Parts: sequence; C-alpha cells; structure tokens
Amino acid sequence: MIDLLSIHNSPDADISYRHVGSTDLTRYEKMHVEVFSESDNASIAVAREIADLIRARAYQKKQCVLGLATGSSPIGVYKELVRLHEKENLSFRNVVTFNLDEYYPMERSDIQSYWHFMQENLFKHVDITPENIHIPDGMIELADVYSHCMQYEKMIDDHGGLDFQLLGIGRTGHVGFNEPGSNSRSLTRLITLDHLTRVDAAPAFQGMNNVPTRAITMGINTIRKAKRVVLVAWGHKKAEIVQTAVEGERTSVVPASFLQDHDNLTVLLDQEACSELRRFKTPWLVGPVNWDEDLKRKAIVWLSSYVEKPILKLTERDYNNHGMSDLLAREGSAYELNIQMYNALQHTITGWPGGKEKTEGQNRPERPQPKHKRVILFSPHPDDDVISMGGTFLRLVDQGHEVHVAYQTSGNIAVSDADALRFAEFSQQLNQHAKVENPKLDQVIKRLRKQKRSEKPHKEVLNIKGLIRRGEARAGARFCGLPDDQIHHLDLPFYETGDNQKNPPGEADYEKTIELIKKVRPHQIYAAGDLADPHGTHRVCLDIVFESLKRLKGDKAIKDTWLWLYRGAWQEWPIHEIEMAVPLSPQEVDKKRQAIFFHQSQKDGVMFQGEDDREFWQRAEQRNRETARRYNQLGLTEYEAMEAFRRWRF
Repeated sequence: MIDLLSIHNSPDADISYRHVGSTDLTRYEKMHVEVFSESDNASIAVAREIADLIRARAYQKKQCVLGLATGSSPIGVYKELVRLHEKENLSFRNVVTFNLDEYYPMERSDIQSYWHFMQENLFKHVDITPENIHIPDGMIELADVYSHCMQYEKMIDDHGGLDFQLLGIGRTGHVGFNEPGSNSRSLTRLITLDHLTRVDAAPAFQGMNNVPTRAITMGINTIRKAKRVVLVAWGHKKAEIVQTAVEGERTSVVPASFLQDHDNLTVLLDQEACSELRRFKTPWLVGPVNWDEDLKRKAIVWLSSYVEKPILKLTERDYNNHGMSDLLAREGSAYELNIQMYNALQHTITGWPGGKEKTEGQNRPERPQPKHKRVILFSPHPDDDVISMGGTFLRLVDQGHEVHVAYQTSGNIAVSDADALRFAEFSQQLNQHAKVENPKLDQVIKRLRKQKRSEKPHKEVLNIKGLIRRGEARAGARFCGLPDDQIHHLDLPFYETGDNQKNPPGEADYEKTIELIKKVRPHQIYAAGDLADPHGTHRVCLDIVFESLKRLKGDKAIKDTWLWLYRGAWQEWPIHEIEMAVPLSPQEVDKKRQAIFFHQSQKDGVMFQGEDDREFWQRAEQRNRETARRYNQLGLTEYEAMEAFRRWRF
C-alpha cells in the first residue's frame, strides 16, 4: 500500500485531529500540525469544529463570526457543513461570514467570482441570512477601494472580530491574497497578484490572459486577530510551501509564516502535503525511528543521493554521519545493507510490464502467468494514457497482451473555443460541399463566435469539444496498435458540468466502470495515481476505480487483478516508492512522442498549462529521462528513459 504515515484507521481517527509523532519529532515545527490519512477526514473534522462553535454561540444567544476561504482546499469543509445542515439540523441563522478576498475587477455574476463560488458551495444550501454574508466588492470604483476596505475592517471589528478563520495556502505562501512582500501588520487592501498565483488560477479562467491581475484581500493582521485559525492544505503541490511556512523563519517572502506566533492555530495536512516536513521526509535525522522495510529503502536511497555515491559504495561512515547508525547496528554492515538495497531496486526494472514467461516471478514486478494478459488502462483525460505511460502502453501491445484503454472523461473543457470553432466551421464547409443542411451546427457556430469567458459553454459546444478529444484519443490509441473495439470512452457523468468544478462521483460513474471491468476481467489495471488535489479530475477518477474494485470484492472478474498506478505529466513517484520501472529505448521515446502528437488540441498553448510552459511531450520525456538518470546515479544500468509504477494492493 502507498502509505507515508502510520495513522490509525479507526472511526475516531477519521473525525478528530490526530497528532502524529512525538514531541521530539515535531520540534522543528513552529506551528501546531495535524496529519490525516485522507483530506476528506480532515475536512470533516474542521466542519465539525465549526458546527460545534456555531451551536455553542447559538446556545449563548450570540452570533458566530466566521472568516471563510475559497479555492479547492475548503470545498470538503463546505460539503460537510451542508450535510450537517441538511441531515443534522445545523442552523446558520446566527452566523455572520466575512470572506478573505475577491478578484478585482470581478462581477458577482461571473462564474469565477468568489461570490459565485461561495453561493454554489455553501450559502445557497444553508439557511444563512443574506445580510450576514460579506465578500469584498470586486466592482467598486478604484477611487473608492480604500474606503471600502476600511469599512470592511470596521464591520469585522463591529461584530467583535472573527471567531474562526478558515485558510488555505497558495504555492507562493499567500493566505488570502497576501502575496510575498505583504507586511505582518497589513489590513484589507487592493493588491497585485503574483505571477504564480495567476498561473494556478489560469485553468479556471480558460487561460492566463483572462486571469485578473489584482484582488482585494483581508490583511495579515486582520487574519491574525481571529480568535481561532485553521489552515488546510492538500496534495504534493503544497508540500514544499507548507514546509517553508511551518519550519522556516517568519518572513514577508512567505506571508503564511507570520501565523507562527498565533496562539490558537492548527495546520491540517494530508499525507502528500506533509511529505516535506522533516519528521516525514528524513525522520532519522530528527530522532529515533522504527526501521521497517519501507523506511529503510527510503533512507538508503536518500543517503546515496545526498552523499552522491552509488549505493554499493556507501560506507559505515556515510551511515553513521547521517543519522543512520542505529540501522547499521541492527543490520550488521554497510556491505549487507548495500547489497540488499541494490538488489531490491534492480528487481523493480523490467522490460516486460505484463510479465515474462519462464522467469522467476519473485524477482520481477509482475507474474509470468498467464503469458498473455488482459489489461485495462484507465486514462482520466483523453491523453493521459500516452503522456504518462505511452512507452509501457506500446510494450504491452507489442508483447501480445490484450490491452483496453478506457478514457474516463471527455476532457471537453480543455478545448479552446477557437479550436471548437475551427472544427465546427470545417464541418459546416463539408456540409455545404455535400449540400447538406445542419441548422443545429449553424447555431453552435453562432454561439462560439459570441461566447464570453464568464459564461458556461452551451451543451452543444461541449459536445463538439468532446468529439475533438475523442477523435484525438482514438487516433493515438490506434497508433499504439489498438483495434477500435478495445478503445472505450466512458464519459463519466461527474465530469460533465461544463466548468472546472465537478459533481461528486455518483452511481452512474461506478456502474460504467464496473461494467467495463466485468466485461474485460483484467489481469492488470493501470490507473492515474495523482493524489495531489482531492477535487481534481485525476484524483476523482482514481477514487472511482478504487470504489469500483471495492464493490467487486469477491467477484471472479477481479480474482487475478493487479492494480498499477502511474503518475501524470506533473510528477513522478519517488525512487524508493517505485515497484516497477519500465526502461525505454531512444526509438520507444520517439514513438511515445508521436503518440502524444495526435492530441493536437493540447499542443501550443493549452488551457491547462500550469506553471511549466513546456508542452506535455517535453515534460513527459524530461520526467522519464530524470527517472532513468536517478536509477543510474544509484549505481544501476543507464537507460535512455524509464516509466515508473507503484502497485496498489486492494
């Protein structure tokens, strides 16, 4: 199992803050940190604390003043608050809210406004009094912004200050929109957004050019005056900034670090967001540890990289000088440790991802039997298959396995209006050439020509965008050698909202997935193991696979199924977590690139570019080459590139 932490999975652990590690292990942390096995459990815990506070204030016949945040991190909290209102009679009649921030300029009616976000995720689902909702006005005249901000401060003070402030953290270290350079005594004000903040917001705005450059935000001092502060962060993308804010010095370069001196603050993290904290990244340098096999492997790989020596050249002095003397004393000698770890890593490398007949199975990642396996490759978007594991995909087909690709979502929102219009006009011209009338297509073209960014795309527009991605995916899979009857477009319903915010997975999503699994009866399943964003498409698609397999427990369709997880274009598994590494030749790297090129709508300035301006094929190649380089640095054979996988034992 992929499990960075030893956290109890009792019902009590799921609904309460759990302090992981001794005081010694947390001595570098300047904020109180709690870690949960899953972000959902942490969100429930926060929501219940808020609910208890609301009820306590109501019992005292007082208002409860909440400071609220937007973004993906608090969505789970709001979801649970809505459930508590609907199922457990939690009333918001005595609640007054003040939101942290709003883009400027920004109409309330814009689907990217934080007013819209709060209405959709919380306010319209509960019984809060509209007059008690306060969000900065994104359309105030520039000359009036200062007085508006001072009035916002006064309203908070007039309500006795914030009883509870919920926060997320941006990758620049911002809380609210207090970007690097913010003063610890800053108040509500108009600010300029950091480039990285705008990059992170670009997908929601359908491109960087549409992201506002300014915002109105509560100040650091406003936040610090709250009686209780809870900061939540999920996923590996937040891990580095969390470590800096929690363990680093107080500095305006990382505004969240100013919260270190708050006397009633808790930081809640999931397994990925905590991974850079010292007690999880290098616990042997912090204090005594329990040396299980996973930790031993992690430590030796780290030591080899840190001292820049191949594993077989590590000495007793290397171990003793880097907090691993107790491991050395337990195992007996560096020589034995080195050989053991070298062999373990060597056995992860295979050119036969579906297993190789007439080999010793215990020394290879996959079983030798059956010789020809049935395989399902789940691809969250219509290009993740070739971007993330295109080389392995080609190997599986070439080695005679029955490979099925299942594109879990349509990917329609990642197609630009310009591309959709180009294809629609091409279809219109074909119709005119064939003297065929298609009034519906003509209407779609009119809509595309008038489409505004702030409007949700029409269903027919989304259909065209989905067809574009479906055609690209089919062409890429055919290039890899698949017949059409082994290419499956699931078009899972949770995705089909027309914008970044998706619906929770439902029965139809599970039914479609289970139906395919029962039809294929796979020996292998490959799925995207990106755990970064609990509300991101990759994570939701993975959870649907997990739940489907759970529901199939005991069914003969999965009796012999192994589940392998790959990572997406953004990140690779750490070397110590890799259980199967598939080397690629220069020719296979080139063929993988060609497969990616079939996804033309995702080239040349794509909508979900992220902070990396390279194209997806460039990122994939660099990541695969880096994995091969790191294996080689550890003293193993040098390859052109490698794709990596982690087995999930369900």
